[in-house]
Amino acid sequence: MAEIATIARPYAEAIFEVADAEGKLAAWSGVLARLAAVAANSDVLQLTGDPTVTPDALYGVIAGAAGDLPAEAQNLLRVLIDNGRIAALPEVRDLFDTLKNDREGVVDADIASAFPVDDAQLAALVKDLEARFKRKMNPRVSVDNELIGGAKVVVGDEVIDGSVRAKLATMAAALAKV
Repeated sequence: MAEIATIARPYAEAIFEVADAEGKLAAWSGVLARLAAVAANSDVLQLTGDPTVTPDALYGVIAGAAGDLPAEAQNLLRVLIDNGRIAALPEVRDLFDTLKNDREGVVDADIASAFPVDDAQLAALVKDLEARFKRKMNPRVSVDNELIGGAKVVVGDEVIDGSVRAKLATMAAALAKV
């Protein structure tokens, strides 16, 4: 959603500037992840649209569910509530993490595998990806049974599809030409 990204960007950039200046990028990433998880909860979203719920009550629910928050995060939460921007928190987290990863020279690698990947396999795959892209990888692994076998890796806008499903599709296309 472009609209949510437009709303979230100034918050993410401001948080990033403060966190970067204080050397607290990792800490803020964790805080934003907790806040975004709470804000994405359907019950919390329902509360944000309820005119009978006061801002203080909403703050109490979100802050209580998010756990121990530093003073700066408490202030951020109050600003987001006062401006009706709680629904933008997941996008704020995503944009912040993108800025953080850019600063640290890290890129996300979405790895979809047909079967669960053990730690040794993941470490070897990440090592190969880091050598290929010459950047540190932040792997996010998921299992996708539709791949039949193998794995599909997405790094930025590049896709490496080593799945059996992709190989079968390539073979089918080649046979169709004959």
